[in-house]
Amino acid sequence: MTGYPVLRSFSQEVVPVLARHNSVRLVSPAGSTATASAVGVLDRTTYPRLRDSLLELAADARDAVLVDVERLALRDPALLRVFALVALRVGDWPAVPFALVTGRPEQRAVLAGQNVPVYADAAAAEAALPRPAAKRARRVLVRSSRTSASAREFVRSTCARWGVPELAEDAELIATELVENTLRHTDSVPRLRLELRRGRLAVEVADDSSRPAFVREGLDLTETGLGMRMVAKVSKTWGSSPRRSGGKTVWAVLARR
Repeated sequence: MTGYPVLRSFSQEVVPVLARHNSVRLVSPAGSTATASAVGVLDRTTYPRLRDSLLELAADARDAVLVDVERLALRDPALLRVFALVALRVGDWPAVPFALVTGRPEQRAVLAGQNVPVYADAAAAEAALPRPAAKRARRVLVRSSRTSASAREFVRSTCARWGVPELAEDAELIATELVENTLRHTDSVPRLRLELRRGRLAVEVADDSSRPAFVREGLDLTETGLGMRMVAKVSKTWGSSPRRSGGKTVWAVLARR
């Protein structure tokens, strides 16, 4: 098959299309593992689309990301780094395992040097992939004069309950900035989520706007919108990831010392 890679569910059942990226299509995965298959040709034109689609798939992952590449033509070995890049990014956020599946031995041999686990079938991958324990807490915030204060209270109480009070101050700062950005730049209700996994605390805010968050340039630190600089400064890593259902999640990760 030629053309752009297409991500499809393993089951091939008819499911609603959640997002389109030109010729790249994503469908809803089933279960706690985000599963998809990539179909088409990986070349220099399709590389960025496949990369972004895999990262978008990972944005909704809960426990792992598993991608079947058996029907993906891998003609340029240099482009196989897309999988290592995605695995590295997914390892930071949402901090879940990333693995590939193919029943073709020649593909497994080619992919062996990419520092990404490769399995012969989905059952073997599901059995072998680690499932790092995670604690999760969510809060849908009401838009009001107390929205940011409510976010801080939620973060502070959750960090105390999870036994990571040392992360509370930075997590409150991050939550405040991400929530205020949602209030300032979108009409959405901020959806705040905390997740503790592998000693890393992720602070995430989802909204309905597709416009990504970014760090503004400027010299005046009191200028509105420059708080993302503080997010970048205090966090181990941060990013803005589109969601397949629409909108985006802006996230930042703190690591226990």
